[in-house]
Amino acid sequence: MKHRQPKLAVDCIIVINGRILLIYRKNAPVGWALPGGFVEYGETVEQAVRREMQEETGLELEGLKQFRVYSDPGRDPRGHCVSVVFSAQGKGSPQVGDDALRFRLVEPSGVSESAVVFDHFRIIQDFVKDRSSRQV
Repeated sequence: MKHRQPKLAVDCIIVINGRILLIYRKNAPVGWALPGGFVEYGETVEQAVRREMQEETGLELEGLKQFRVYSDPGRDPRGHCVSVVFSAQGKGSPQVGDDALRFRLVEPSGVSESAVVFDHFRIIQDFVKDRSSRQV
């Protein structure tokens, strides 16, 4: 029996002027998503998220914070993948690159479940709830 392990990924909720950045993925699963990608061997998750955001959006990250870890084995249709999710302010002007065909800025509370791939709707919902609970 071969030992299998989940893949490790990073995603980032990039906030620009109160809205979050979504990219339209050109690779499967195709659709709107938070920018992210896989951690490379020898790299920390913090290095990976900065690299991935630079590759996919051209943005530098300010105020980078680990948000949560998402590990449901069914969260990614490509296979079991654990994602360390971060939040940050985007610094600069977004540019499409790497896996992204285009991007858009959206109100976090205005995202519908059918509009995004993976479990990114749940992640965005958790982010909205977390932000609103801190403002009370």
